[in-house]
Amino acid sequence: MTEPAASTRRFINSGSPYEELAGYSRAVVEGDWVFVSGTLGQDFKTGLFAVGAEAQAEQALDTIEAALAEVPARLRDVVRVRVYVPDRGDVIAVSGVIKRRLGEARATNTTVCCPLAVAEARVEIEVTARLPSPA
Repeated sequence: MTEPAASTRRFINSGSPYEELAGYSRAVVEGDWVFVSGTLGQDFKTGLFAVGAEAQAEQALDTIEAALAEVPARLRDVVRVRVYVPDRGDVIAVSGVIKRRLGEARATNTTVCCPLAVAEARVEIEVTARLPSPA
């Protein structure tokens, strides 16, 4: 019987109270792939939510960008975006932020209108990135 290959899996944490509560990581790196958990528009240092869906999308992407930087990866390495918005009226504002911050990546995108687990949350964003090939 052969031994399983050693995992190269790395875990990135952001200090979110939800990571501790649910036992997950902000991001997991496996090989060339980076999987970033659903991220709210909350400043995890202060606990405060940005005001409005657009500002929360900016904050969520700031948190995602910081997690990717630890890999190191960048927003332009993102290949898939999933956006969850409870209020359909916020989709255009959130989409504008996604386009401005991730447009260069031309990633696939799915936006779902649904309730979120945290009442103050106006958006939750998750991404998958692929690390660039070494030069």
